[in-house]
Amino acid sequence: MQRKAYVPGVAVLLAALLAACTGSDDTSSTDDPRPGEATATATVAQPGRYDTLPEPCGSVDHGTLDSLLPGIKQLTDATQREQAYEGEATQTYDTDAKAGCRWKVESADATHYVFVDFERVVSWENAVSDDSRAQEVYGGKVEAADLPEPSPSATTSASPTGSATGSPSPSAASGSSASSASPDSPDSSDSSNSSGSSNPSPTATASGTPTSLLPRTLDGLGDEAFIDDALGTSKQRTVTVVFRTSNVIVTVEYEEQPATTTVVPDSEEMQDRAWNLARRLADSFDD
Repeated sequence: MQRKAYVPGVAVLLAALLAACTGSDDTSSTDDPRPGEATATATVAQPGRYDTLPEPCGSVDHGTLDSLLPGIKQLTDATQREQAYEGEATQTYDTDAKAGCRWKVESADATHYVFVDFERVVSWENAVSDDSRAQEVYGGKVEAADLPEPSPSATTSASPTGSATGSPSPSAASGSSASSASPDSPDSSDSSNSSGSSNPSPTATASGTPTSLLPRTLDGLGDEAFIDDALGTSKQRTVTVVFRTSNVIVTVEYEEQPATTTVVPDSEEMQDRAWNLARRLADSFDD
């Protein structure tokens, strides 16, 4: 009799304990998210603004090419002139990732080259956005260009050959030394009185490029930009403008090879033309 009374009591106790454990597990599974679920959602970076690229050979209008390639108007053959305007597309396996075009025109005085390159940067890391990755790629190009430190006394401007980072306007560039030693300036007058003549300021480097037109960063062109200017041993000058807009990096190269080594291409004029082309391309991305 005692044994029969004992067994049901034990069964009731075990049932109560089992119900309590089961209720605790259900509550835990309902409130707690699966491991890693919230973290994975939070670390997905935003994609870049652009998922395609424009067709580069059609991105430069005839008027701009007339300015960049003076010899194009000297072509009397209509077919040759049309081919010169069309340019030659660079080889690529994915035109939505990288695309470029080249133009070349010879004239009696010089041969001119224009190269436009579009590169769309994509980050394959969830935690890194396309824009951030494009900034890294652009930074590598700046480092490779090895831009000189900006001069603290350089004129600031937002004109084609200048920016607020220390680049003068065309008029200021051609007369930068004169403006720094203006007759109205007390310093220049004192210097003139003491020496009997004004001391000329160095306006050009050993390469022939005016100091005010040295390679530098640019403001007002895309999200960030710089311009490079190099004079070769055979007097060919190459001006390069690189700018980034969101996840696309655009490179413009403009080169002039004179017919004779006694002629040095004008740095200011070439920078003006290259900047103008880069500005037009930047505007087309905003449309």
